[in-house]
Amino acid sequence: QVQLVESGGGLVQAGDSLTLSCAASGGVFSAYAMGWFRQVRGKEREFVASINAGGSSTLYEESVKDRFIISRDNAKNTVDLQMSSLKPGDTAVYFCAARGGNLRAGRRIGDYAHWGQGTQVTVSS
Repeated sequence: QVQLVESGGGLVQAGDSLTLSCAASGGVFSAYAMGWFRQVRGKEREFVASINAGGSSTLYEESVKDRFIISRDNAKNTVDLQMSSLKPGDTAVYFCAARGGNLRAGRRIGDYAHWGQGTQVTVSS
């Protein structure tokens, strides 16, 4: 059973950059595709980015694909989300998730079995 802990959230201004990190423990990290999702209070959680188990393939939500980069370090059991040109619309709680039983990157929330507690990102205008 993998445990996930996010870090790196905070309050930034529009146009700034921020990097979120997710540390995994308790499982074979390299066996999981990983994803980042975000949720605004009162709205459904939505897909942001995903990376396959080996780190060679990524998927992005359309509105972030030119601004965010997902990466992973299987030696350190971490997955990062580098966010640049942040907009107020990026304000949300960001969650890290592990996709068990499938090495491929994916967008479907239901495919992710393990979740962190989330980290708040607030972008002021």
